[in-house]
Amino acid sequence: MRFVPYALTRTVARQMLLSEKHSPVLLLGAGVVGMVGSTVLACRSTLKVEALLEAAQNDMAVAKTMDHASYSEKDRDKDLWVIKVRTAGRLVKLYAPSLILGAASVAMLVKSHDILMKRQAALTAAYVAVDEAFKRYRSRVVEKYGETEDRDFLYSNEEVQILDEKGKLTITKRADPDAPSMYARFFDQYATAWSRDPEINLAFLRSQQQWVNNLLQARGHVFLNEVYDELGLERSTAGQAVGWVISDQGDNFIDFGISDNNSDGVRDFVNGREGSILLDFNVDGVIYDKIDQHQRRPWKWQS
Repeated sequence: MRFVPYALTRTVARQMLLSEKHSPVLLLGAGVVGMVGSTVLACRSTLKVEALLEAAQNDMAVAKTMDHASYSEKDRDKDLWVIKVRTAGRLVKLYAPSLILGAASVAMLVKSHDILMKRQAALTAAYVAVDEAFKRYRSRVVEKYGETEDRDFLYSNEEVQILDEKGKLTITKRADPDAPSMYARFFDQYATAWSRDPEINLAFLRSQQQWVNNLLQARGHVFLNEVYDELGLERSTAGQAVGWVISDQGDNFIDFGISDNNSDGVRDFVNGREGSILLDFNVDGVIYDKIDQHQRRPWKWQS
């Protein structure tokens, strides 16, 4: 191995890694092409079946009409059996390429799906681990510094000057609307369901929060993108995997963050002084691994 240049070995290893990375796409493409090829071969073989069956019928007619002193009924039955077996063998041989190619194509499609499922499971497990670590980190921040400082650490903020009705100038912190966040979204003029009337916005958000909670209780799970859709917000890639699920570990409740009275922005929005609000959703995290474990707790009669 030491006589092989490192550049060559690295190139070969990189190409193998790239092939492994794109193997699901390659297997899917090859499987589709193989299925088409198998269909074409089967059609071509079918065109030859009529001649094959006609030849077999002629041979059987000869065997049935054979009349000779040395040709017994036992010989006739044996010849008929040989003709049937030979015809069946020719049919199998005729369709063998199509069958083999079709089986190989199905195997490639199944392998492609298997690789994607394993990768999704691995990514889900990794995401869950990171999400759990981040939640523990935030809980320690809240425990030491409080929820207000935790929000300041989580979201980039900016200081703004506000002139109240009495002409007094105050300085307060607001979340930076240009700062990226994980699941939080601004409900503002860019949302299709937003209104210029703050009271309508507040009533709308509360009604939608109640609606998605009813959906959670009725169906057992809700994805974050579904909540975005109800609020007229743009979907996200993460929103397709994270959300809420009824379980013994989760909150079993969808919260938009509009009841957080410790936030200046929420208080201003609720009191009608602000027309937009930063919605911070209490997602349970990735729920694909929790849906299978989800079991609805039976209703109990409360006397």
